[in-house]
Amino acid sequence: MPHPRPLTILVVTVCFAPGEHADWFAASEKVNDLLHANGTPARRYHVRHRPLLGWLTRWFAYCLLDAARRFGAVTRAAGGRKSRLDLTGTAAKAAQDAAQRWRAWNTHVAAITKPARPWEHYLAQHHADPTKVSLAEARRRFEQQPHVLAMLAHTLDPYELSVYQAGEATYAALYWRKALIGDALITTDGQLLLPASDSIADRFRFLNAACTYLRSLRSNARLCAIAIA
Repeated sequence: MPHPRPLTILVVTVCFAPGEHADWFAASEKVNDLLHANGTPARRYHVRHRPLLGWLTRWFAYCLLDAARRFGAVTRAAGGRKSRLDLTGTAAKAAQDAAQRWRAWNTHVAAITKPARPWEHYLAQHHADPTKVSLAEARRRFEQQPHVLAMLAHTLDPYELSVYQAGEATYAALYWRKALIGDALITTDGQLLLPASDSIADRFRFLNAACTYLRSLRSNARLCAIAIA
């Protein structure tokens, strides 16, 4: 039976309850306590600008963490009060970018080369008999497929092949959720949520649960995205 790949955690979303002291240093402490890792702010979120009033507030970074500016206006942030973050816009942009990658794969790879077996197939061979199929040999067999070579040539991640083959909507759905959550989430009461494994199915289960939790937070709760160093 194949073993899942080790979890790769690059970005953690830390949630703070309303009224709780929240800055990137406090978020980094929570990450260090639970994951024994250091991190820095990750400017992942688009900033929300309300109609009319937004013409004024776009110049101020109040209730935001590690804000970035474009021509003086605040555009992105590593976090802040939930009501100031444009979570819908963040998800929409990630879905759009993912859809463009999927269409590039569909046009330049799927339409030209024969379908390939995903990495999970060769990983299963390795785990079934490591002495016969080493990890290096499993990787060689996977990457020698013309379909996979075409993905590499077009700078598409071949280890996401199973998600590409699941269709545009599924591929985009993975990435808009990932844009909001990252790879793990720390709740307001200090619980660590993360996938059971690095399999796509477990990542979807985790992201669905984390997005539901994020929606349940009050508008004055605060978020902070931390990139693991």
